[in-house]
Amino acid sequence: MSTGLIALLDDISLIAKAAAASIDDVGVAAAKAGSKAAGVVIDDAAVTPTYVTEFTPDRELPIIWKIAKGSLKNKLLFLLPGALLLSEFLPFVITPLLMLGGLFLCYEGAEKIMEKLGGDKHGATLEDPITDPAAFEEERVSGAVRTDLILSAEIMAIALAEIANTPVVERGLVLALVGVVITAVVYGAVALIVKMDDIGLHLAEKPGAAAQKIGRGLLLAMPKVLTFLSVVGTGAMLWVGGGIILHGLHEMGVHGPSDVAHAIQHAVEQASGGAGAVLGWLTYAVASAVVGLVLGAVVALGLHSGQKLLGKAH
Repeated sequence: MSTGLIALLDDISLIAKAAAASIDDVGVAAAKAGSKAAGVVIDDAAVTPTYVTEFTPDRELPIIWKIAKGSLKNKLLFLLPGALLLSEFLPFVITPLLMLGGLFLCYEGAEKIMEKLGGDKHGATLEDPITDPAAFEEERVSGAVRTDLILSAEIMAIALAEIANTPVVERGLVLALVGVVITAVVYGAVALIVKMDDIGLHLAEKPGAAAQKIGRGLLLAMPKVLTFLSVVGTGAMLWVGGGIILHGLHEMGVHGPSDVAHAIQHAVEQASGGAGAVLGWLTYAVASAVVGLVLGAVVALGLHSGQKLLGKAH
């Protein structure tokens, strides 16, 4: 009995060690995959505040919470099982699907720019009279969650590429961990950004010259920060969308567009010395955004023309 018990305990010890090693592998893989997706995470954090600007302060955090829940649902209920199934059975479908998502981002970004330049507005905007605040809020949340779906798909695809050769169970655990951590980081940062003015007001009302000075600085800065984030958010849609298209074309054997963008990037890197890495990345981002703007504008003009023709037909 004692020998059998020792053998059993030894087996349990080996299983525990294997489980611990597996968990460690998942953590390492998740960190590696998450770091590769960092660029898209920054884009996601820049895009989201644009959906809560100009709402009353009491609705900002509830809206962010709704979007965060929608983002987590996107990642865990739709993208995670979809990514695992496609990676197992239809890996060649992933790139075209991502390109369609990228084209949607290009369209959204281009349409925002066209509207700012005086084009017709399509759908409700914050400048319009809001007759039903609850319905308008839900529309804004739905738009944010739709955009998040594309960005989340890119994050999950990047993570998946880093762990493509791991067992399917480990793949699923890593993708789930990446999805949860990135959602928490992005929407925690977004909540902090949009509530910065309330923090500033609180500090401005506290005793002490230093706290009041910081508070007033935050209050003065926040409108400019939110405007800047709105611009960055639109740019992010274009450079992420254009980047997805360039990468997808390269994966499908059409190397010309991405080769041109990378050639420009490398030329800037070589001419910029110590700042080459940053300026090279920025150059490729701008090239991707230009591609995104052109493609998005073509799609937007096509859709708007089609809608007008349908309207005349009816």
